[in-house]
Amino acid sequence: MTRSSLRLTTSTDDRLAAAIAAIRTDLDVPTAFASAVELEAQRVVASNPLPISDLTDVPFITIDPEGSTDLDQAVQIERLGKGYLLRYAIADVPAFVEPLGEIDAEARRRGQTFYAPDGRIPLHPTIISENAASLLPAEVRGAFVWRFSLGADGAVRSTELSRARIRSIRQLSYVEAQREIDSREGPDAAAADVTLMLLAEIGPARRALERLRGGANLSRPEQIVSSSGGHYTLERRSSLPVEEWNAQISLLTGMEAARIMIAGRVGILRTMPAPDAETVQRFRLRTEALGHPWPESMPYGEYLASLDPNDPLQLAITHAAGSLFRGAGYTAFDGDVPEQVSQAAVAAPYAHTTAPLRRLVDRFTLVICEALCAGEAPPQWARDALASLPKIMAASDSRASQLDNRSIAAVEAALLSDRIGQLFDAAVISAKENRGVVQIIDPAVDAECTGSLTAGERVRVRLVEADIESGRVLFELVD
Repeated sequence: MTRSSLRLTTSTDDRLAAAIAAIRTDLDVPTAFASAVELEAQRVVASNPLPISDLTDVPFITIDPEGSTDLDQAVQIERLGKGYLLRYAIADVPAFVEPLGEIDAEARRRGQTFYAPDGRIPLHPTIISENAASLLPAEVRGAFVWRFSLGADGAVRSTELSRARIRSIRQLSYVEAQREIDSREGPDAAAADVTLMLLAEIGPARRALERLRGGANLSRPEQIVSSSGGHYTLERRSSLPVEEWNAQISLLTGMEAARIMIAGRVGILRTMPAPDAETVQRFRLRTEALGHPWPESMPYGEYLASLDPNDPLQLAITHAAGSLFRGAGYTAFDGDVPEQVSQAAVAAPYAHTTAPLRRLVDRFTLVICEALCAGEAPPQWARDALASLPKIMAASDSRASQLDNRSIAAVEAALLSDRIGQLFDAAVISAKENRGVVQIIDPAVDAECTGSLTAGERVRVRLVEADIESGRVLFELVD
């Protein structure tokens, strides 16, 4: 992890706060919930009954980023013969959202939880998202519980889904979970949780299955901005192994949800077309030009997984690979199953279903899948909403992306605003004609740079512009 932090001057901090506020206003990002929404939230929380089925004796745990309070998922794994029994509990958000009520209407306006440097803008009132529906430890909560029987290779043998009351016994951060998994080889091995140990088996097994079916994961170091008392921190971090293993459980669930909805001929899928032959060939030529050619016999998912983001040449290839991951969207259907049902990066049909506290569409997927698993017709309110969800989610995804990108740009500019004219070490991650994009080593900034650049090279650059209000940062190549 690379961390760049700076306590800003009062004037710079004020300018940055104003710039972020302006971005929110420009994008029409929601702020507080209307009183009618909050009042409805208080009422439904006070009156919400728990499911009859009781799984509170099952030792679920949650694994999330540090400090999370909106906990969507809890997992429990045990051995089942030579395979595994995997239970995956998802927060029962539908129990708190009355169809066409105030909360429902506001959630459709928002589409998802938004993340800005100065705080999170939740999809649902916090009395629901961070309390009554969140799978907090030691609290009895309603949940949609997926029950998967897996073979020794991680393949799904059977799937069930029903509502139940659960109680998580532990809340772990990714760092804590990874530490416990790693400790099994040390003196503290006995303290490691059984679910964590089995997750460390299932995760790689599912990753192997992903490679076999031709799936791909574009893993880039993530930029994260945080703020506390005027102290802004910009981090560039790569994910821990446990994060990928945990993501494989979510991916498994989404694939099963898609399968169930396709069989039931009603639902909404997350789809993405496969890259066309011309795009693939351009990328293949790019890998050759960068000195790390993509072997003809290697699936592109396996090739991308082999790249080292700490190597400037391979980092440049990872950024170029973004051209292979375009056109993602949502496809709703009720009756005829559409021709395009696959998500190319997953290499299978897939649906969003594991984050209903933070993403609108998951709430509908859950209730549809629950009904289909019970042999019942999905509720009409969910079917009626399907046609409108792709447009809502596309607009929300666009807004979230712009908020993230523009906020990071403003913070980067603020961190560099008093360093005009200084020199920095950088790696070129893309280049075209007389300009390109460089990744500064310290601070953790990606920015435009002028000059005759070659992707993958390490270079020395000079900062020539860092404007907080526009978020524009510009470097020039030093000969």
